[in-house]
Amino acid sequence: MIGDGTQKRTIALVGNPNVGKSTLFNALTGLRRHTGNWSGKTVDIAAGQLRGSHGAWEFVDLPGTYSLIGQSEEERLAAAYIESGTADCVVVVCDGSALERNLILTLQILQRTERVVVCINLMDEARQQGVQIDSRKLSDLLGVPVVLTAAARNDGLKELLSEIHYAMASPPPLQKTWENPVQQAQSIAAQCVSQGRFEPWRLALDKILVSRRRGLPIMLMLLFFILWLTVWGANAPAMWLQNLFDRGYFHLSGLMYGLPWWLRQLLLDGIYATAARVIAVMLPPMAIFFPLFTILEDVGYLPRMAFLLDSKMRRCGGCGKQALTLCMGLGCNAVGVMGCRIIDSPRERRLAILTNSMVPCNGRFPALILLAGFCCTGALSALAVAGCVVLGVLGAMAVSGVLSKTALRHTSSVFLMELPPLRKPRLGQILVRSLLDRTLHVAGRALSVAAPAGAVYWLLQQLGLLPMMADFLDPFGRLLGMNGVILLAFALALPANELLIPLILMVDGRGLELSEVTAVCTMVFTVFHWPCSTTILTIYKETGSIKTTAVAVALPTAVGMGLCMMLNWLLQYFGG
Repeated sequence: MIGDGTQKRTIALVGNPNVGKSTLFNALTGLRRHTGNWSGKTVDIAAGQLRGSHGAWEFVDLPGTYSLIGQSEEERLAAAYIESGTADCVVVVCDGSALERNLILTLQILQRTERVVVCINLMDEARQQGVQIDSRKLSDLLGVPVVLTAAARNDGLKELLSEIHYAMASPPPLQKTWENPVQQAQSIAAQCVSQGRFEPWRLALDKILVSRRRGLPIMLMLLFFILWLTVWGANAPAMWLQNLFDRGYFHLSGLMYGLPWWLRQLLLDGIYATAARVIAVMLPPMAIFFPLFTILEDVGYLPRMAFLLDSKMRRCGGCGKQALTLCMGLGCNAVGVMGCRIIDSPRERRLAILTNSMVPCNGRFPALILLAGFCCTGALSALAVAGCVVLGVLGAMAVSGVLSKTALRHTSSVFLMELPPLRKPRLGQILVRSLLDRTLHVAGRALSVAAPAGAVYWLLQQLGLLPMMADFLDPFGRLLGMNGVILLAFALALPANELLIPLILMVDGRGLELSEVTAVCTMVFTVFHWPCSTTILTIYKETGSIKTTAVAVALPTAVGMGLCMMLNWLLQYFGG
């Protein structure tokens, strides 16, 4: 029963994209969340626990969808979950500033289930625009409870929980008949919503940001500024961290004095040194890059970036939604591959999966930033890193164009994407999401790989295998403008891209001393080479095909090898 804490109740959250559903979910569940697949489905569903005076509740965050009658996997999953009766209550999350459009999905849900609570979210933004909503009138018209919330500020959450409890504890209300949700949504909104003031500056700013003439230069300048600030700001913290870890090495060495020499060196030179190098190299740039990138996401700029890339992707035979997955790949290629689920066409989805790892993920940025310092300094170094990102996007577009005209020939689908309103950045949430959910999460993942990998690498070094392997690969590495040490480091960094620079230092043992030609070719190969093991496993899980996974590994590697050989020849030829 509700209230005695002995029975867990399930509450499903459903709504259009960009209505603050994830923010509401996080506010209700905090960090008590996990993800998994609903039985028989491939789209991840986030679930989180909430325990209180009402008992044990589990909130399920369904994928954002505009309708329950479409053909995308998200729409099919949401409809099937709601109709299955798995949820004891369904909370429909709407955007207070765009209620009419959101009511279409609301009416479709009311046709399929009985216990529903309508949550009108983002009311803080709606009120700033002068929008007023008569929640009592709306509740009477819909026949279900309506609660006004601003989840980012925790406003209205207590009232929402009370209405959810009441809806589950009371007999289901009499269902109304909604024959045509699209005409009826307009009528209901007209009776309950007083439109706010028109803000011409928002429309004018949007015209600039998504225009073909000015939007693309603005996007490139923003990308350059973020990378320049990351390069400039990461140098001092990285040196400070490395010095701190070096002092820690000597302190730990004293504490381990009585241990056998092999165990002491395994722990210090293998596990500790590798993990310390990974953290010193990758943590400072991530701690700067992620908050800045999250600001763009929070203010609503990333969908506009995808909109700008849409026409370019279509010219190359790609899909508009592929631009979104490329943006996701900047954070993590595995996430970008999973994001390809939003693409309806199987062929277009496979095309996006095969090319996503050509966009450098966050694990490759520390190496790119460090390598750029060997080619140039200051702002030019940031420009070089930005150029690598552009090169990765151009490579993905070029390969998409070739595949769409050969092995994956197909007709492009329609790309429907809503541009969310431009919002003020919420600095508190940005810091939490970027530093806790992203920076520390990625650093923890890298450490979990770096520590055992460091032990294996140390063992290979003690057996004399690392120099032998590097010497064996050296002729081929020279052909690519690199050397055997760097090529071996790329191979051994398969578990995580963050290990590349620490591995070069471990195998070489003399520090990082690279010529300009070697640094340039290494940067290019950092952009174009096989994906990390996590991404490879994700590709296999998403496609279920060993052949497709092998192609996804071979494609960027072949592009990288071809470009490096060409660059090496050109730089050597014109360099004298």
